[in-house]
Amino acid sequence: MVNGCVSDVDEINECDVGVRALGSDPLQSSKKGHCEKYVVVYIGGTLIRDGEWLCVDSNGVLISKTELSVSFTML
Repeated sequence: MVNGCVSDVDEINECDVGVRALGSDPLQSSKKGHCEKYVVVYIGGTLIRDGEWLCVDSNGVLISKTELSVSFTML
């Protein structure tokens, strides 16, 4: 989850993990190296707490307090 915009969307979509952002911007940001870990974040009206699991696909985001066991069936 990115509480902002991302660039390089095609490359991000090729990743093995789901990435969701508020939007895209073709301009590269000035990376300042600031980050925080293990904090509560507020994105799109939803609180996301340390330790919660985010499952992301093209339909949206699911937030769970516990790891989910997911199996897929090919049709």
